[in-house]
Amino acid sequence: MSEAASGAVPERYVMSVDGLRALIEALRGRGKRVVAPTIGDDAIIYDDIDSLDDLPRGVTDEQEPGRYKLAQREDGAFFGYAVGPHSWKKFLHKPLLNLWRAKRQGSEIEVEAEPLDPQNYAFLGVRACELNAIAIQDRVLMGGDYVDPHYKAQRDGAFIVALNCGKAGGTCFCVSMKTGPKVTHGFDLALTELMSADAHEFLVGAGSPAGAEILAELPRRPATQQDIDAADEVVARTAASMGRRMPDEDVPALLMRNLQHPRWQEVAQRCLSCANCTMVCPTCFCTSVEDHNDLAGVESSRSRRWDSCFTMDYSYIHGGSVRPSVSSRYRQWMTHKLATWHEQFGTTGCVGCGRCITWCPVGIDITEETQAISDSEKSVRNP
Repeated sequence: MSEAASGAVPERYVMSVDGLRALIEALRGRGKRVVAPTIGDDAIIYDDIDSLDDLPRGVTDEQEPGRYKLAQREDGAFFGYAVGPHSWKKFLHKPLLNLWRAKRQGSEIEVEAEPLDPQNYAFLGVRACELNAIAIQDRVLMGGDYVDPHYKAQRDGAFIVALNCGKAGGTCFCVSMKTGPKVTHGFDLALTELMSADAHEFLVGAGSPAGAEILAELPRRPATQQDIDAADEVVARTAASMGRRMPDEDVPALLMRNLQHPRWQEVAQRCLSCANCTMVCPTCFCTSVEDHNDLAGVESSRSRRWDSCFTMDYSYIHGGSVRPSVSSRYRQWMTHKLATWHEQFGTTGCVGCGRCITWCPVGIDITEETQAISDSEKSVRNP
């Protein structure tokens, strides 16, 4: 259990940009595959990095419903942006995975399961909302009687360098979901980027023995109360600048008593049923399997790929799709994410990262849809 999770207050230190460079080198020196924010396809994406120079220094992002673009910052911050289209899910719960292969040898059939392939990841720059998303996927894929061995193989060895968020995007709403912007659990090291006219530094604390071991090797100095106050101000400023918020009420109960609300039909007039929201979501876990056979009938294989409740085929059974209309598919996604997920896993399935809003081609906003249903109820009670 991490120190953060146990309730203990870890010692905190301050390191310079050279300390961040040393951190990357220390992780790579331990054979870690360091994955961090970088720039690709005109967006902040998560990918392998070799050095500090691969981070998107001096870059920020501008996000609104259906809109995303990069822009330059003047202060040279390494983490001065919100979240892009990628989530850490793509490394832990792979978009495409071979499950097994079979080969016929005469009258015998040999079946070989796909071997586990742990990558020894180190994730750098993991936001609070994303830590909560990883925890949600841990419960889904490792917390029950049936454990996904491929997910577990990647998750068990992952070293997480978390980041207290210094910038809220125009579609962020983690504060109202109680998932950020401050990291509180599930990390090995936690950073807060501190920018001033005189210095560019990072407040850093360990959240696990593995984190403390690496921290002891880095160039650092003990944090002063002034440093800690500055870091708290970064988080407070971010919390106060959220671009969105979820209604402050019992959202699961609200949605479940409004399953026939006309708003579902209204949003369906805009929704393209394209599945973008589920592909960028850091907690969606739906998959389907595909079988492949060679023309000679000698070899077969099965693979698993990400799928979405927005596709017609996902709910197909003999005779047709269970959810043939766009309104029923949107309702399924939103009520599962915000309501019935509680029944399955004990928490919400949404962490307020805002990706589903930003990357919706028509800018549908899950907070706006929830608020619209809430407002209609209030108007009926108080005409």
